[in-house]
Amino acid sequence: MTPAHQLCTVPSIVSAVKSFIPPLTTDKYKGQAGRIAVIGGSKEYTGAPYFAAISALKVGADLSHVFCASEASVVIKSYSPELIVHPLLEQMCLNVSRVIEKARSMKIPMVIDADGVHLLTIEPDIIKNYERAILTPNAVEFSRLYQSVLGKDPNCGVDTVAASVSELSRAMGNVTVVRKGAVDIISDGHHVMQCDGQGSLRRCGGQGDLLSGSMGSFLHWSSMAVENDTQEPTLRKHGAGACAAYAACLLTRECNRLAFRDHGRSMTCSDMIVAIHRAMVALYEEGSEES
Repeated sequence: MTPAHQLCTVPSIVSAVKSFIPPLTTDKYKGQAGRIAVIGGSKEYTGAPYFAAISALKVGADLSHVFCASEASVVIKSYSPELIVHPLLEQMCLNVSRVIEKARSMKIPMVIDADGVHLLTIEPDIIKNYERAILTPNAVEFSRLYQSVLGKDPNCGVDTVAASVSELSRAMGNVTVVRKGAVDIISDGHHVMQCDGQGSLRRCGGQGDLLSGSMGSFLHWSSMAVENDTQEPTLRKHGAGACAAYAACLLTRECNRLAFRDHGRSMTCSDMIVAIHRAMVALYEEGSEES
């Protein structure tokens, strides 16, 4: 077992990812490659749930649902006919708490990002000890969550960012934590790894939504592989959450690199989404190697 304080890059994760991505065959029916639900969307914020939901589809999920406030539904639906939009959620925070509790009871894997992470700084117990969850805070969100759960600043008493990520994961009952940054740090409290694949200097809005949406698809696939006991050794060692998180972090960085190469300073998240297919082929198609 990798010591919790030891930070490492794990290239073998790429082989694990290749092993759990479902092959395209003639004997499958719609839904087997994943039905992803995205919770979010208000009158002011319609782009984030769209970017997450369409990214889940572009990575390879079969169906992508968005559950949002009614005032956001028409706008989100207008972005793409591919998405199934449900205008059901008002009082978003209250509903999200209930959704998390229901998903836990049904043992559904979940990725919690953005306002969901903020909710956990107020109610961390709703996700504690649920090892099928991945949290994706940025540096500021991570600091706030760490202070809420551990009652101290993440820079106090730990040697590195990696150590603080591992410490937070253990304090939350080994929930997988992805601290996004120049290097993405991933820990389930047992192991710590970094994803430092090449991206670009451009930081466009929506990049985190691409990450969380694609992570949802990867997490579904990795969880199914674990449940079916078909996982290869690296997946068995690091677990479904950490492997899915690494896969999505690396993919997002490759999308960023490819889109920046094509568009430079004018790159937007939509350009990154267009690059998902090329990134998937470069990283995870049979015979490909990590960039």
